[in-house]
Amino acid sequence: MNLIIYSVLCFVPSYQQIPRRCATQEALRAKECCPSWEGDGSPCGASSGRGFCKDVEVPDQPDGPQYPFSGLDDREKWPLVFYNRTCQCTGNFMGFSCADCKFGYFGVNCNEKRESIRRNVFHLSRAERIRLVSYLNLAKQTTSSDYVVATGTYQEMENGSNPMFADVSSYDVFVWMHYYVSRNALLGGPGNVWTDVDFAHWGPAFLPWHRVYLLHWEHEIRKLTGDMSFTIPYWDWRDAQGCDVCTDELMGGRSPQDPSLLSPGSVFSSWRVLCSRAADYDDRGMLCDAGGEGPLRRNPGNHNRNVVERLPTSAEVEFTLSLINYDTGAVDRGANMSFRNTLEGFGDPQTGLGNSSHMSMHAALHVFMNGSMSSVQGSANDPIFLLHHAFVDSIYEQWLRRHRPSPSQYPDSDAPIGHNSEYHMVPFLPLHRNRDFFISSKDLGYEYSYLLDANQRLAESMRPYLEELQDVWPWLLLAGLCGGIAAVTTAAAVLTAKRRYGGSSWLRVNKWKDLFALPEREPLICSGDTEETKARNYNTTI
Repeated sequence: MNLIIYSVLCFVPSYQQIPRRCATQEALRAKECCPSWEGDGSPCGASSGRGFCKDVEVPDQPDGPQYPFSGLDDREKWPLVFYNRTCQCTGNFMGFSCADCKFGYFGVNCNEKRESIRRNVFHLSRAERIRLVSYLNLAKQTTSSDYVVATGTYQEMENGSNPMFADVSSYDVFVWMHYYVSRNALLGGPGNVWTDVDFAHWGPAFLPWHRVYLLHWEHEIRKLTGDMSFTIPYWDWRDAQGCDVCTDELMGGRSPQDPSLLSPGSVFSSWRVLCSRAADYDDRGMLCDAGGEGPLRRNPGNHNRNVVERLPTSAEVEFTLSLINYDTGAVDRGANMSFRNTLEGFGDPQTGLGNSSHMSMHAALHVFMNGSMSSVQGSANDPIFLLHHAFVDSIYEQWLRRHRPSPSQYPDSDAPIGHNSEYHMVPFLPLHRNRDFFISSKDLGYEYSYLLDANQRLAESMRPYLEELQDVWPWLLLAGLCGGIAAVTTAAAVLTAKRRYGGSSWLRVNKWKDLFALPEREPLICSGDTEETKARNYNTTI
């Protein structure tokens, strides 16, 4: 069962990012992904002290009972099936070859720390909204220079002798990642799958995993565009009555010909999705082949009301934030009074009880969109996914700041497979452990505009208007300059006339004033004695 609808389950993005330079027969057979850094030509930039090639250490803590297999899935003990040696970066360096900077650091030597601001999508200036849509479309149309996606299992690749990878766009690398991390386990043969497994959903890694996903996506857009100031905006959907971002100016309006398609006035109407027909791949017992599968679909509000009654409210968000425990019990979809489970959408946002009969919070948005977003594996095809998850991440950030949890709140063992604290997040290369992102966004170099203090929020609220003013000030300057020239020209003409006709009686001062005066049909202050003129006296009516 590959096409999992939110009415039954929940979703998390999957990202099987295989560096292009590690997708070779040589690298797969050696089980080593330690590409050279272009700056000095040494593996992992070792000669420059950026990193070194190291054996991968995997945790040995027991997993929960939800996945009763071992050695059947390429994602188990990630990334050992593919590689047992990868780059270990030092200092503020990061990346599969240590060529990049850790999140929040910039500069040639990664020693410039900056805090980026993620803003409400409706508070962006017109130029920023255009830039956002343009960057998304550029990523969709540009083949990734760094990554390829796997189209076969390691066994189908004959243990590396027959590499099976495909080129996709920078945007679709992340679509594929979401599919890969949340797909069903292939047990062998057509239709033989295990559905109760997800290496990024239905457990405590849900929030840290998505946090890393967004950070990497942001990072890739910056590299693609050269715009180091770019940040993912968020959609604050609390109390929304519909899809506020579904306009042609933003994420695409509804097509007048087919309500399940996007308006032809939106660039997103031409997008083609991939890895959304999960059931077809399960039936064939194979991975997504990364081929195009038709247009992006969305039909917000025309969803199953028995699954989702409405979009989340401010009160439900506040209740979710009030829950003290990050996760509880078996730390899966049945967890009671669990902040993670309630925010993910399986806990009731009014009682905190798990396995709720209705989807809520994060999952409610996916169901509500009633299209590509409602497929677990294919949801990242819709760019609304990014805006939605940025807001989910901001709620996670609020909870971390309010409750300041001890690292021990994140489970070390017995969580669903892939979710223990020391587990490497599937399928990221460079490697990231779940526990490393159970920390504040401020430690990762970014902030949310609505979480700023009062003075900073005021400055933020003025920013789009000031930017708009910057766009028009040259025209205002030109208008002022033209006005000034006109005034000087008029004054010069008057002076010339005075010199020429200086002795004329009609140019005496009083007469000169009268020349430019309009006839006064009704004086402002009437002096007559009638009741009518008295009533119109401004002195008496003030």
